[in-house]
Amino acid sequence: MKKYIAEFIGTAVLVIFGCGSAVAANTLLDGKADSPLAFSTLLISFAFGLSIVAMAYSIGNVSGCHINPAVSLGVFLAGKMSVKDFIGYLIAQFIGGIAGAGLLVYFFGSNQSLGQNGYGTESALGTPTVTAFIVEVVLTFVFVLLILGVTSKAEFSNVAGLIIGLTLVLIHILGIPFTGTSVNPARSFGPALLVGGVALKQVWLFILAPLVGAAIAAVVHRFVLASDAE
Repeated sequence: MKKYIAEFIGTAVLVIFGCGSAVAANTLLDGKADSPLAFSTLLISFAFGLSIVAMAYSIGNVSGCHINPAVSLGVFLAGKMSVKDFIGYLIAQFIGGIAGAGLLVYFFGSNQSLGQNGYGTESALGTPTVTAFIVEVVLTFVFVLLILGVTSKAEFSNVAGLIIGLTLVLIHILGIPFTGTSVNPARSFGPALLVGGVALKQVWLFILAPLVGAAIAAVVHRFVLASDAE
């Protein structure tokens, strides 16, 4: 049970600080000619990455700090997680994402913007549906492949959280203009559920695409890249 509670807390924190920073940055910088999109992208990217770092060193020793259904799927398919824990983690993560989004509604006094993901007219680049799907698959593939690789090596145990967090920063820097960057179904579902409307209609992509990317990463790691010792 401790593992599931840790995953709930970690996912809620990721949504509060990651999505919350997105809302705050976009609100403060909106309409200011001297504040380009690239600046807010960096702020949001580091908010998500540092949230992972903070949680990795807070709950990592309890649950492994997946705080992401795509990561849990990758770990499960790589043969490093039981069915029971996989289901428990997913439930905890989705509930944590909803709880985090709920706190943001309270903090900002509105559910109009909660850092939800989007494509088409809902993205900065007007990204088409197919392109958005492929972007999310590729970004999640890289993220989960990195996690499976770095956590399989004992010599990286002390710095794994930092490496994973910085990788998430990198992924957000590229992905934010295209989709807002999901790579995490729970992070996307919570805000979309409470915002409703177009965000909720589009959330299917940000659930399915990361899971596809994670599954591919697990297959590549397990059957192509894993050492014989694993």
